[in-house]
Amino acid sequence: MQANKSRDTNPELALRRAVHARGMRYRVNTRPVAGLRRTADLVFTKARVAIFLDGCFWHGCPQHHTVAKTNATFWAEKVRRNRERDAETDRLIAEHGWTVVRIWEHEDPTEAAERIQAVIEQARRRAGQSHTAVRAGITRNAESSRSED
Repeated sequence: MQANKSRDTNPELALRRAVHARGMRYRVNTRPVAGLRRTADLVFTKARVAIFLDGCFWHGCPQHHTVAKTNATFWAEKVRRNRERDAETDRLIAEHGWTVVRIWEHEDPTEAAERIQAVIEQARRRAGQSHTAVRAGITRNAESSRSED
């Protein structure tokens, strides 16, 4: 298992290149939520979007996961725990106001980058709307206090 890289894998590098080519900038292998021991592969801090690139074997891809021939029970349990941890990670990060995107290693990097860009644009629109709502609330409050004078 030591030979298996945990970061900078070929699928990760291909995804990073595709995302970068679309003009998006990100942090690599960063914890989206301080104090939470979960590291995302790509993190867009301003948009609050965390990207996880999941390996087909390690995370139990429904299309490409292969059952281990040796020590099958151990590996099946390992993948089951990984999937549980993935779900817990998604929930914990979402509770802190982040959007989580999971991509399978077999997905086309260009298509995945398009998906990521769409999610980021949507997150930025939501953030802009809440910012506008806050500003509108401040304006309304200021006007109502003036009318009371």
